[in-house]
Amino acid sequence: MSAESDEQFREFMRGRWPAMVRLAYGLTGDLGHAEDVAQGAFARAYASWSRVARSGDPDAYVRRIVINENNSRFRRRRVAESLVDAVPERSGPRGADAADSLGDSEALLKALRKLGPRQRAVVVLRFWMDMSEAETAAALGCSVGTVKSQASRALAALRGCAELMEGELQ
Repeated sequence: MSAESDEQFREFMRGRWPAMVRLAYGLTGDLGHAEDVAQGAFARAYASWSRVARSGDPDAYVRRIVINENNSRFRRRRVAESLVDAVPERSGPRGADAADSLGDSEALLKALRKLGPRQRAVVVLRFWMDMSEAETAAALGCSVGTVKSQASRALAALRGCAELMEGELQ
């Protein structure tokens, strides 16, 4: 790769790292796994950077790689998810608002863990990453109808989830 391509990739990665880790965190529920997945995705993107850059939408391309990296970690090692109950500390409001927010986040992550990988990916992309149905379908390599049905089933499961009822998310 040329020095110009290297610098272009570095800039891209610096700008997209937080979003890709956030996506991976939504898929895995664990910050360590999320960083591993994002790192693996960026390594794959770097290896084929010329193709990624030519794709017209490198964000979508790398999002797809993140999703594939998460799925492949199960295929490679048949990893049993051992997600943590506590959300990592982050800067933000202190006091009662922060405690309420942390409780809501923990309840939501517990509920998301109960969804299957496909439904979890749809919920994270549609509602956490605020992507349209068409963008979600493109990221997952499926039809918009599949996104709609998976989202509907996932939301129905989340509505009946005891963790969310106990946390009484607003």
